[in-house]
Amino acid sequence: MSFIVEPSVEQYAEEHSTPPGDLFERLAAETREKTTSPQMMVGQLEGHFLAELVRLARARRVLELGTFTGYSSISMALALPPGGRVITCDVNEETTAVARRYAEEAGVADRIDFRLGPGLDTIATLDGPFDLVFIDADKPNYVNYYEATLPLLAKEGVMVVDNTLWSGRVADPNDDDPSTQAIRALNDRVRDDPRVENALLTVRDGMNVIRRVAAGA
Repeated sequence: MSFIVEPSVEQYAEEHSTPPGDLFERLAAETREKTTSPQMMVGQLEGHFLAELVRLARARRVLELGTFTGYSSISMALALPPGGRVITCDVNEETTAVARRYAEEAGVADRIDFRLGPGLDTIATLDGPFDLVFIDADKPNYVNYYEATLPLLAKEGVMVVDNTLWSGRVADPNDDDPSTQAIRALNDRVRDDPRVENALLTVRDGMNVIRRVAAGA
C-alpha cells in the first residue's frame, strides 16, 4: 500500500529517528521476504511512535488487534514498565509464530500474551481497563472493534487506529470500496463521538489517535 507521505520525506524521517536496531531490521527483512502482505508491518517510525505513546501514557496494560509478525507488539512491550503486559490478537497462526520467535529473542515474551482467534471473540473474554489500545486489523470490522474496545479503555486512556487515511482513498468521494467505506465510517464515528477527543494524523497511512474523556463510555 502506498503512503500519504512522499517516499523521500519518509526516508529522511527514518534517517533522523533513533535506529530500530538489528532485531527489528531482521524482523522487517523476514516479513518482506516471507509474507504476502509485508505492507501490513508498522515499520520503524510507527513502531517508535507506539513505544513513545506507551512511555508517555505510562501504560501498563495494552491491547492490540492485529499482531502480524510482531513489530508493533514487541515495540510496545519493550517500552512497558516492570509488570506491564500486552495482549495481542490475530487469526494467522503462521505470522503469529514469527512474532513469538522475535519476542523471545527480544526478551519480552513474558510481557506479551498472544491470542489466536477472531478479534471480537477475544475482546468479549477480556476485562479492562487498558491504558492503550492499538487497532490494526481487518478494516470492515473497524467500527465494531472501536465500539467493543472503548468500554475497556481506561478514562484518559489512548486508542490508536491504523490505516485511517487508506492511501488517501478516504478523501476520494468516488471510491466505494468496502474497506474504504468502513474506514470512513470509523473516522466519522470517532469525530462525532462525545465520549472521545481525537487527532487524525498523517503519519504513514494515517493514524487516528483517540483519547477517552467520558466515564460513561
